Amino acid sequence: MESKPTKVSFNDTDTAYAHYSNQRLKKVYGVFQLIGNSLLTRVGTTLTHIALAIRFPIKPIVKPIIFDQFCGGETLKECIPAINLLQQKKVDVSLNYGVEIKNSEKDFERTLCKAKGAIEFASRKQNVKVVCVKVSSIGYFNVLEKRQAGKALSKSQEKAYDRMVHRMHEICAYASEHNVEVYWDAEESWVQDEIDALVDMFMAEFNTERAIVFNTFQLYRWDKLDYLRNSIELAKEKGYILGAKLVRGAYIEKENEWAEEHGVKSVIHDGKLPVDKDYNEGIQLCLQNINHVSVCIASHNEDSNIIATELMDGLGIPANHSNVTFSQLYGMGDFITFNLAAKGYNASKYLPYGPVREVIPYLIRRAQENSSVDGQTSRELTMLEKEINRRGI
Repeated sequence: MESKPTKVSFNDTDTAYAHYSNQRLKKVYGVFQLIGNSLLTRVGTTLTHIALAIRFPIKPIVKPIIFDQFCGGETLKECIPAINLLQQKKVDVSLNYGVEIKNSEKDFERTLCKAKGAIEFASRKQNVKVVCVKVSSIGYFNVLEKRQAGKALSKSQEKAYDRMVHRMHEICAYASEHNVEVYWDAEESWVQDEIDALVDMFMAEFNTERAIVFNTFQLYRWDKLDYLRNSIELAKEKGYILGAKLVRGAYIEKENEWAEEHGVKSVIHDGKLPVDKDYNEGIQLCLQNINHVSVCIASHNEDSNIIATELMDGLGIPANHSNVTFSQLYGMGDFITFNLAAKGYNASKYLPYGPVREVIPYLIRRAQENSSVDGQTSRELTMLEKEINRRGI
């Protein structure tokens, strides 16, 4: 049964943190205090990189604090308690085997097997709807970079590229067979055009009846709103449903440094206001074309989430429409996720998993984002503190 959109407030901390015991709530508060300290984050990041380089055993330090807050576990089996808890709260799950760039065929094949294993696992779990994959985890980053730059590939690189495309197709086909969505995560701008072209090709093949394959649109880039608009028109023209995950983005410093190094204009918007404007316009574009777009609104920005719910209301789109999902990272933004779910919206958590050492780059980005994004950590702390005071603990 479809449910009518209702007014949403993200200030209900009772609903947001009902899944936390008093002890866990205070621990989470401490974690956000820790990563909210920019000096500690910078020093901790440097020490972590050193520890990884010298193979220092950091798992006993990282796992019980940062890892347990932002990851489901080291294996799919370890993720089951988190998945079951989220299901009780009517929250769906997007699984991500949290590996970053890999550089060997053996690693690529291992990641392919992990992705297919996650898809098969998801098909058996009622609330696990999505598996997220990075193209650079199943193929050579430098080959993508070289192709996008218009440089000729060697014969061995051409074969490596073909193997990567074959792996992408295998993952998409396996996801389609098991009725599980696959989100291709966005990457750096100097390889993203190549990724976009491949994902478009697979959407045209697999998204004829429903969206199985999703691309990720980084709207902190000044060129991506137009690209989203063009992607919607292309889907209409070719008769498939566009799968669109809308994010702001996670590589600001890296993108700006690359642009400066190469003497080109950065693809990143100059300031937060134009990013917010493009993101919210992106939501509107997708919702206005809801019969041709399946959209995942992946945002920790409260205003964007409220705008989305209000637009749905105005357009007569039911709260639980199958083409609209809201998503936040596991361990963050609970005041958004659980309040949306409580009002009948399709809410989900992005749940990374994998060996601690493999997932550390992801965790470092989370810590850096929380210490650098204006108001993000302070908002998490404010909401956690409000619930601590409400409980009187």
